[in-house]
Amino acid sequence: MSGIDQNIKFIPINFAIAVISDTRNIRNDKSGNVLGGKIVDSGHNVLSKNFIKDEVHEIINFFKKNTKEKEIDAIITTGGTGLTGRDSTPEAFQAVIDKEIPGFGEMFRMISYQKIGTSALQSRACGGIMSGKFIFILPGSPSACKDAWDEILNFQFDNRYRPCNLVDLIPRLTES
Repeated sequence: MSGIDQNIKFIPINFAIAVISDTRNIRNDKSGNVLGGKIVDSGHNVLSKNFIKDEVHEIINFFKKNTKEKEIDAIITTGGTGLTGRDSTPEAFQAVIDKEIPGFGEMFRMISYQKIGTSALQSRACGGIMSGKFIFILPGSPSACKDAWDEILNFQFDNRYRPCNLVDLIPRLTES
């Protein structure tokens, strides 16, 4: 049966967050604040929050820099996953990942479909692994960040979640 095993001690992990946008900043950010709040409320740590222009090379540089940080276990971005010409987070993501986690995008769109109907097809949210770190890219809306965390990531980043979770995999992500 799936769920949280209360007999296991919770292990907090460390996150880096990036808000990908040409217009968002510390004064008008909502999605990054929702995401950071959810992470901290779940018992984890947000080690950094960055604002990055929606430029492929800047996003790639962010991923490369943060996957080199030993303290960071996972990276989550919000924004830049849509279909317009400026939305380039998935292209940067695809350029750097070692492995994709296709189930994340599928699950996210399934949850979105239940709330926004066929508009869910416009999301290019996805997850993957780079240099032993989990990377998840989310849409730029606060409700999308809330849904991704509350319905998927909250459980997968809880080492007590059974039958399995992403935290248990962290020590083995760089195996060859």
